[in-house]
Formats: sequence, structure tokens, C-alpha cells
Amino acid sequence: MQTLYAYKGGESDDFSKDQKFLLFSIDNMYNLYLLSISLLLEVQKRAESDLVKKQNKILATKEDKDPNRKFVNNEVLNLLQENYQLKNQLEVHNINNWQLDDEYVEVIFKAITSSELYEEYMKTRVSDFKEDKAFIVDVFKDIIAPNEKLYEYLEDKNLTWLDDLPTVNTTILKLLRKVKPSSPETHFTPKLYKDLDDKQFAIDLFKKTLLNRTAVNKEIDKKTQNWDADRIANIDYVLLQMAISEIKHFPSIPVKVTINEYLEIAKEYSTPKSSIFINGILDKLVKEYEDADSLNKVGRGLM
Repeated sequence: MQTLYAYKGGESDDFSKDQKFLLFSIDNMYNLYLLSISLLLEVQKRAESDLVKKQNKILATKEDKDPNRKFVNNEVLNLLQENYQLKNQLEVHNINNWQLDDEYVEVIFKAITSSELYEEYMKTRVSDFKEDKAFIVDVFKDIIAPNEKLYEYLEDKNLTWLDDLPTVNTTILKLLRKVKPSSPETHFTPKLYKDLDDKQFAIDLFKKTLLNRTAVNKEIDKKTQNWDADRIANIDYVLLQMAISEIKHFPSIPVKVTINEYLEIAKEYSTPKSSIFINGILDKLVKEYEDADSLNKVGRGLM
């Protein structure tokens, strides 16, 4: 949607650069995932250095000399630290932001250690894997994911990351909740695409939407004759173009699935009434396609 919205050329123009940008933006989501999960590693390191610093104080207290290492020894954090696959991906993708911008590690570390969640967790010195996992899940969900300074940092680094952030955060939470002591190293290095068809779908949807734009726009115009064109949001045109292309050129995707997906996107990115407008247009067009028997859907229950 973003790539199509930004595209200024015509159907006959070369859009290879735009396609490359599309794939680059998708691939860059994996960098955001690595960056976000590596923050947990850096916070643990920061906690360790804090304990060492206190132990080395000239006027170290009894608590300083014999600190509670429960957070530093958290079993889930240790799993992440010892994960060779994850370390390898961090190196391959050159994820070193937190070494360069360590003030954000400090922000998150202080937010964690000053929280009631941390205070409750640190009331004892021992824990099991279940408690350690529950604590890290809550830390990520309640402290890291909603942190405004971290959000601003990610926005500054890469504007497209803001749209990817909810998906990435949800993925990390899902992985943290499902992790076990016996989980393979690949648990924390998920694939960006389910399979090659997944990637090809993004390319095909982009191409087919662009190449059929003129014909699709004529269909949209016929159904919006009573609408003031200036009052129709540009993003709604893009979403309608994509949805119609998907309905007409992707036989394996059920019509209802397509419509529901674009209504959700409209609610997130367009005007309050956009989803109603888009639903109305698509509903009329689908009925026309059905009457003309032009809906090429493969398999049962795809209408």
C-alpha cells in the first residue's frame, strides 16, 4: 500500500526501483525484529555491569557485595545470550545500534528497575523458568513495547518501521510466551516469509495493481459517480485498486478474506468512514462479477 501510494509513474513506466523498495522495506522488518529482541540482551548486560560497579565501590554495602542476581541470571535472557543462531543473525545484519546509542539501553534499564513489576520479581533470590519467562513477557509487553522514547528513536531511524512495529512486537511476545528450556536455537530466528510463494505474492500484487490501474479506476469511477472525487481519500483509491486486483487476479484467495483485510487496513490508515465506503464499493463490484460469472476462484468456500 505504501509503495503504491508513493508511486508517481504510469502503467507503462519502469517501476523496478519501486519494486526493489517494496522488497527492501519488507526485508527491513527483520532488522527491526533483531534490533528489538537484541535490546533484551543489552539490558541484561547493563544489569550485570551495574552489579559489578556496585561491588567495586569503596564504600560498598553488604547488599552491594552480595547482590540479588535474579534478573541477571534470568533463564530466558540467558537462553537469548547463548543463542548462536541469534548472535549470527545480529552480526550478519550488522545490528549494533545499542552499542552506538547506548543511552536508550539506559532508558529501558531504568524503566524496568524502577517498576513495580521488577520490585515484585526481585523480592526473592531464586526462580524457575516459568517465573523468569512470565517476568520477561511482562517487561516486554508493559515496559519496552509502549516506551515513547524508544518509539521516537525507531521513527527517527526508519520511518517504515513504525508500521512494522506492532507486527514485530506481537511476534516477539509470541516467541517469548512459547519458549521452553528445550526450544531449538531457531526459535528466536523465525523466517521473514512463510515460503517463496509468500514473497512472490507481494511482488505479484504490486505488479498487477499497477498494470491494471486504468481499467480498475474506470470500475471505481462508475461506482462513485455520486461522490465528490475530491472528498475521496487518495489512500482509499489505492486500497480499492489493490482489493479489486486481488479479487480478480488471485484465484486462491477468498473474496471475504480480501474484503476483510482491506477494511482493517482502511480503519488503521484512512478516514473514519473509509471502511464503510470501501466495503460498499467492493460489495457492488463483487455482485457484478458474480452475476457476470467472471469471478475466477479456485476451491470450495472461496466466494
